[in-house]
Amino acid sequence: MSKRTLALVAATLAGTIYGINHTLAKGVMPQFISPFGFILLRVLGASVLFWIVSLFTKSEKIDRSDYWRLLGCAFFGMFINMLAFFTGLQLSTPVNSSVIITLSPVILLVLSALFLKEKISALKILGIAIGMLGALVLVLFGASTQQNAPNIPLGNIMFLINSSAYAVYLVLIKPLTKKYNTVTMMKWLFLTGVFLNLPFTYGDFAAVDWLNLPAWAIWVMIFVVVGTTFSTYFLNLYALRTLKASTVGAFIYLQPLIAVLFAVLTGADRITPVRLIAGLMIFTGVYLSTRTKKTAKTS
Repeated sequence: MSKRTLALVAATLAGTIYGINHTLAKGVMPQFISPFGFILLRVLGASVLFWIVSLFTKSEKIDRSDYWRLLGCAFFGMFINMLAFFTGLQLSTPVNSSVIITLSPVILLVLSALFLKEKISALKILGIAIGMLGALVLVLFGASTQQNAPNIPLGNIMFLINSSAYAVYLVLIKPLTKKYNTVTMMKWLFLTGVFLNLPFTYGDFAAVDWLNLPAWAIWVMIFVVVGTTFSTYFLNLYALRTLKASTVGAFIYLQPLIAVLFAVLTGADRITPVRLIAGLMIFTGVYLSTRTKKTAKTS
């Protein structure tokens, strides 16, 4: 396989795992672990795994000039991103989370225009407007009768923050993928993430009744740490070494398909007319805003 093909496979696997995660993680919160406790488990577990893997890889030193960028990546990717996602997931529903998160490529486009001086066409502006309007409809009118979803609007706002933070993370980390190997970056990013999250999450983490957790809840937590965190961050960073940030971000479109199918099949959520309309608006907006002219060489 070529590097590009491997990168595409990695991004596809990451999107699929993320899609399943929306329902599985929701199922154990807050009965067995709170969102903040789950975050510390996630970053701590992934940090340990990456540091173990680093023992078998080439050692690299991070340049002092990259310290602030690395801190920014950890702040948006392992702190704000995770806090917003897990808080939103507790308050809202798996379907809402999987739909709203597809706004990341749109936000990524706006950030590219602001900081990378990329031009935005009238069609892309229209797409951004439609996508944001769809998200607003979902935030304001996407309420559900589902139990275990106590504050849909606030939860959906958290998903918007989560999408924005993830987009910033992709923009910040792209230059570092050209300088350092994946394990080197991940071990330092997650270790930094542990210290950033610790003051806000330790109390909830310590409150978990670890010795009396049911087996299925333990397996879900293992999946979130090993699959959703360790594997997906590794796979996405590997993909970023070959593909553009916007291309990797586009694989987020897999999440609604996987997440909705998994949530509906397991009875964890349902599709309503308002959600369907809002979802179509968001997908239309994302399509228009990320549409590019076909060229001989694209990523």
